[in-house]
Order: sequence, then structure tokens, then C-alpha cells
Amino acid sequence: MDRKRTAEFAGSVALGAWAAFAVLALVVAGRHGTPLAPDHALLTWALGHRTDVAVAVARGITATGTGAVPYALVVAAGLVVGRTRRQRLVAALLGAGCLTLGQALRWGVMELVARPRPPRADWQTSASGWSFPSGHTTTAALAAGLVVLAIWTRAPRGRGPWCAAVACWGLAVGATRVFLGVHWCTDVLGGWLFAAGWLGVCACLAARWVPDAWARDGSQERPVTAP
Repeated sequence: MDRKRTAEFAGSVALGAWAAFAVLALVVAGRHGTPLAPDHALLTWALGHRTDVAVAVARGITATGTGAVPYALVVAAGLVVGRTRRQRLVAALLGAGCLTLGQALRWGVMELVARPRPPRADWQTSASGWSFPSGHTTTAALAAGLVVLAIWTRAPRGRGPWCAAVACWGLAVGATRVFLGVHWCTDVLGGWLFAAGWLGVCACLAARWVPDAWARDGSQERPVTAP
């Protein structure tokens, strides 16, 4: 892996995602709690397409976007991507750290923007806190991104379907937040952009500053000298 090119690509992704997120956050904050036209349109669509089965499925999917599930997926991905005990430990710790710090930063942005949620009468699941950016969406997107990175690194063949499945899960969690009426669609879009930006930052930092000695195979740690 070319660490310099990886860092440059990740940095570009982070810059683009953060720029888009900043614009969206400014627009949302400037509305002072008034939703945008797409927010109204998608919530109205969701209200008109709810069935008991669809709501039950959405609740099941949305439950995987918080709590232990995302952290378990990230740690498992870290344990799988490494080839040695040291690599597995470093990857698991970096993944969990990325997810934890990302959540803390998202919470700070959420408190700063302080956007109200959709009307409580439209909710089909429990929710708390402010609305932008969506917490479930951000957490699931961060976890999905880290798992996709692990699969892409570890499985050179047949990785496409696995990566697509994980990405679809991350997107589905965000979609359920709108369908269940606890977030506006721009909250979900903000969560996706925030996750992309933070993943780019973490990947760039890891590619630039994680010491080679932490990631190399154990067989390379001690040079073999001739007798």
C-alpha cells in the first residue's frame, strides 16, 4: 500500500465531505428549526407508506445503528484485518477510537446547531436529543465505513459483494430514521457527510503517522543474523 497516496486520497475525501457538511449545517442552523422542502416531502411520503410490517422491519434495522452493535462490528473488523496479534490489536483500537471520537465530535455539533426533531406525533420509535446530524446515521455510517475499509484491505478477491452489503446496511439505518419520523432527511444527509469527513480524517492520519513497527508482521520484528 502506498501510504502517501492513501493519505492524499483520504484527505481529499475529508475536505470535500467537511465542506459539504459545513454548508448544510449553516443552512440548517439559519432556518432556526424550520425544515427544508425536501424534509417535508420525504416525511409526508413516509407517513403515507407505513404498514405494520414496514415499521417493524424499520425498527429492527434502526436498532442496529446504536449501542453495542456498531462497536462490535468495528472491533471484529479490526481483529480480522490484522495478520498478527499486534496488527489485530492496533486495528481494533484504532477503529474503536475513530468511532468513539467521531461520536463525541458529532454530539458537540448537534448541541451547537440545536435543531428540533420532527413533530412527536409522527414518531414510530423512541428518540432523544437534538436532530442534526442524526446520531444513528452517523454511527452506522462510521461503522460501515470502517468495516468496508477492513474488507477492502484484507480480501483482495470477492470483496465487492461484502462491501456493498455493509454499505447498504449503513445507508438503511439512516433511511429508517426518516421513515420512522424521528429525523428530517437533511439530518440523515448530514450524518452521512459527517461520517465521510471523519473517516477521511482518520484514514489520512493513520496512513501518515501510524508507525510501520506497529503494523508490520511479527516475523519482521527481529532480524535473523547468520551464526
